[in-house]
Amino acid sequence: MSAVLGACTMPGSDVVNKQTALGGAAGIAVLLFALAWRFFPGMPPPTEPTQEASAGMGPSLVVAQAQKSGDAAVVAPAGNEKTVESWGPPADLAPPPPKQIAALLKKADDAFAKGRLLETRDGALALYRQVLDADHRSAPAKVGVDKVREAILQQANDALDRGDEDESARAIAVLRDQALDDEHVDDLQARLKKLRQTTPLLTRAAGLLHREAKDDGEAEKNRNDALAVYREVIKIDPDNKLADQGLAQIERNWLDRALAAAAQDDYAGAEDALSRASAIRPGSQQLLDTRSQIQGLRKQRASAVMAQANSALDAGDANLAQRLAQRALGMSPDVGGVDAFNERLRNARLYASYKPGQVLTDAFVDRNGNAPPVVVVPIGSFAMGSPAQEPGHRSSEEPQHDVKIALGFALGRDEVSVAEFRAFVDAARYVTDAEKLGSSTVYDEDSGRTIDRRGITWRNDYSGGAAADDLPVIHVSWNDAAAYVQWLSARTGKRYRLPSEAEYEYTLRADTTTRYWWGDGNPPPNNANLTGDGDKSPSQRRWTNAFPRYADGYWGPAPIGKFPPNPFGLRDIDGNVADWVEDCWHDNYLRAPADGRAWVNPGCERRVVRGASWGSAPDQARSAFRASLPADARNSQVGIRVARDL
Repeated sequence: MSAVLGACTMPGSDVVNKQTALGGAAGIAVLLFALAWRFFPGMPPPTEPTQEASAGMGPSLVVAQAQKSGDAAVVAPAGNEKTVESWGPPADLAPPPPKQIAALLKKADDAFAKGRLLETRDGALALYRQVLDADHRSAPAKVGVDKVREAILQQANDALDRGDEDESARAIAVLRDQALDDEHVDDLQARLKKLRQTTPLLTRAAGLLHREAKDDGEAEKNRNDALAVYREVIKIDPDNKLADQGLAQIERNWLDRALAAAAQDDYAGAEDALSRASAIRPGSQQLLDTRSQIQGLRKQRASAVMAQANSALDAGDANLAQRLAQRALGMSPDVGGVDAFNERLRNARLYASYKPGQVLTDAFVDRNGNAPPVVVVPIGSFAMGSPAQEPGHRSSEEPQHDVKIALGFALGRDEVSVAEFRAFVDAARYVTDAEKLGSSTVYDEDSGRTIDRRGITWRNDYSGGAAADDLPVIHVSWNDAAAYVQWLSARTGKRYRLPSEAEYEYTLRADTTTRYWWGDGNPPPNNANLTGDGDKSPSQRRWTNAFPRYADGYWGPAPIGKFPPNPFGLRDIDGNVADWVEDCWHDNYLRAPADGRAWVNPGCERRVVRGASWGSAPDQARSAFRASLPADARNSQVGIRVARDL
């Protein structure tokens, strides 16, 4: 080493100091230029002073300028010079575009917005590519090229959709020649080939549709011929929009026919037209919308016709109502209100539009006053009479037989009151059998028996005292009852009558098959005015044959409405007083009617009495129990309950 050192010429201290000062100044200058270039990229990058400018400073550095905006500067070695990095931006960070590039991007965006896509010098595609030539990493320029590609691709597809062969071919050529969309070009070329095959067919089909026809038959033939051509096009190009539009035009013709037919209530014609339309474009939205519209029209029209059917029922014309309802169902099977109408129609035919359980009160048409309230009885069937094994059974209650009540009727909710019978007597100046014959039977408290007493009439109660207006009328004969219902018919314009024996038992049982309508044993508490071992007469007498452990608080008839009704809505139907019915007495039910009619023989002298009274033994309160009395008989236990035809 000493030899080497000895061979070198060492500068003097003055020279060293001078070189050190100049080298420091040059370093600072280079650093300042580098910082300025970093934050002001428009400035050229600094270069190291040459060896001549900095004599005695060691190896010189030459810095090469970047070839493209955004490239990092590199050191270009000269001779045996060392390579160093410039102080420019890092290689992985793209610099912002210079002003001229920003101007080009704005110009390209303006051209795209104005639709100038492919012009050679100032078209959007050419301008975006100029930017990429200057800066291949420019994201806005890449997005711009993609926008141009999408626009031209859309132009190609639109031209193919509308059958523009020239325009679609030009757009496809641009995509191919400009290498914009190699992915879709083959598909577009295939579509263009189909277009060239289908264009003559589409032209022919359109001509058929627009050809003037002499009559409807020729017009129909033209449409059918056009339909066949459009279907041929669809076979070649299933996605051909022009063919689909032609099919839609033919479909529209049938849909319009369907709507016109529905507007005329010709729903069979509407369905036929819809069927033909569905064969053209199955499942099309237009078909679905039209079908829904027709269904709405049908339902609306059906609702109007159903309202007419209900009006016909209100007017009492059940036959017309039924025809209208059937017409409404033919229009729309799901029309609303069908169940309610059917119930009304059934009630109209069976109950004159009333409902079972409904209470009717008919006003007099020629004076003030009303008929007694009646309850509409539901139709049905039952076994009339009693089986031989029933406790208390009698031979007059057999043979047990089925009876069908096929027509609705109404039965008095209560027995006829004293006040109601008085209105009849006063208006008709009627004289009862008790008044004619001079007596009736009453309960004698002293003997505890019923006895015949002179001067007793409908104006008296069970013991011979004055009868209150709200008590059931008694001391009336079958003849009196028949005269009363005849008078009611004249006053109301409705047919009042006495119930048949079958109707009475049917209503008394109220769909039960037990001994009594409440069951086989004792009545529930406060159930009816019956004989109970807890009842007491005014002198503390008790019944010797009565329901055990039962008391209702009455000895003799109770005022009307004091006890709850049976399941059919009839009060005191079993208890309080028994009632006259229309039938003549027969010793048994052999050859008895099975339809609920009264069993009447001309000139019969004895009539049937049904229902228990306040003084009946438990066996006589059974639903099957029946008794007979002469038509002019009257006593303190039998009254009147009216029936009314509907």
